[in-house]
Amino acid sequence: MRKLIMLCLLLLSSTAYAATGVFPTSTFNNLDYGLYWFGYGDTWQKAVPGHSNAYYSASKPTVIYIHGWQNGATARQDRETFNRSSAGGPNLDLAAVWLNAGYNVGVLYWNQFADEGEVTDAEAKIWSASGPRAMRWRNASGAYSSGPSQSVGDLLFQSYKDNMAGYSGNNIRILGHSLGNQVAIVLTKKISDAVTAGSVNAKLLPKRVALLDPFYSNNAKSWLNNQWTGAVSRSYVSTLKGKGVIFEAYRSSSVTSTVFVGDANSGLMNMTAFTELKPWYFSATQQTQKHNAAVWHYLWSFSFSAPLITGTSNQAASAKTSDSRITTLMNGSKKLVHDQGAYTKEPSDDNFKEQNR
Repeated sequence: MRKLIMLCLLLLSSTAYAATGVFPTSTFNNLDYGLYWFGYGDTWQKAVPGHSNAYYSASKPTVIYIHGWQNGATARQDRETFNRSSAGGPNLDLAAVWLNAGYNVGVLYWNQFADEGEVTDAEAKIWSASGPRAMRWRNASGAYSSGPSQSVGDLLFQSYKDNMAGYSGNNIRILGHSLGNQVAIVLTKKISDAVTAGSVNAKLLPKRVALLDPFYSNNAKSWLNNQWTGAVSRSYVSTLKGKGVIFEAYRSSSVTSTVFVGDANSGLMNMTAFTELKPWYFSATQQTQKHNAAVWHYLWSFSFSAPLITGTSNQAASAKTSDSRITTLMNGSKKLVHDQGAYTKEPSDDNFKEQNR
């Protein structure tokens, strides 16, 4: 049993990274986090409040990705970007189709905080600055330093609102992978609360949030008032749906919901437009690749027409599916399960079947 748990945790921490050299060594030797904007070919520019950015326009629709656990990534000087070939995805710039469609494409990084040997130590930092490891961060030599007095949720919220203060568009989409889906939910709740308080422009509230192979640990946490992270997330999502935020979720592996490692959080999945992906082009032992497939499959699906529900003309869920259709699926009584196209990586031939939740 212990070997199974350790294997699942190892797979969970094995994520897709950019090639070494995409970011300078200083990015890993010094504490660096927050919003980066991307152009074609994994070119990037960090967002700095009050400064223009070559890859950002305040009037454009916007998609922002948030990564998950990053155990050991800092020593490798790796950060996730939009070429996912190292994780079994296509050797493509998956930001390109979004950029071609007129989107701002960003990443909210918290990789040095997420570089912990225990997933729950990284998870705690999302919610609280007073967890078992406080807010320590890791540098490229593997050493930890004491961090700020704010949680990851607070730090990324500050970066988001400061850098998008002048946003005039009407379409923001947040993507959260694995542990990063908790960050996406916490961030969106903080934005919503600030909008309600009148301290943030309502245009900054994301219209749509995608949870990509989401992970929640088991058990109540002392740093979260003895509640489960999954339960608090369900509460947040319920509130946010009432504010008009659209939620979709995609499960691509068993790693994040193996009973001895993670909380499947079925209650939360049933509150979303929930899809079970079946990346059967990977073997049963390739759970790392399956775990990462949710990210590149979703990003890549924006290149193609929305998939259909087998035998019907009704659309299933994908990045290309309209907000109104995702809303209908979110509020329905069915989940979607990969039916056709499960043996090919390219999403163009995907069809899905409906099953009871």
